[in-house]
Amino acid sequence: MSITDIPTLSVLRTKMQWHQERQRLLSENVANSDTPNFKPRDLVAPKFDDSGATVDSMGPLSLVRTSAAHIAPSDGGSNEFDQNRRVGFETRPAGNAVSLEEEMMKVSSNQMDYAAVTQLYSKSLEILKTAIGKG
Repeated sequence: MSITDIPTLSVLRTKMQWHQERQRLLSENVANSDTPNFKPRDLVAPKFDDSGATVDSMGPLSLVRTSAAHIAPSDGGSNEFDQNRRVGFETRPAGNAVSLEEEMMKVSSNQMDYAAVTQLYSKSLEILKTAIGKG
């Protein structure tokens, strides 16, 4: 059995990847706080079943280039997490809807949650090492 087959570690890895992608989106929101007509984005938290697999109604969607003339995606991030497009926001006269206070609260919360998940992951690895006699 490979270490990647352990459901608990798989869930923790997926959650860490989700927090990393969310941090990227939140930082884009903060960076574009003065950009006219910019709408903030956020991610929907992944849901897991009893086996540790993510539960999706449709599964992840990715962009496909059907022609060499199409522009390649430039986001650099993965598209495996759903975006929450129903975030609450107020729009300023310039059309920008980013609230810096709200975004910074989300960033702080995301950092704390990521730290908790990484600590759980490292503790799980320590338990495994102890169980096989290498700890």
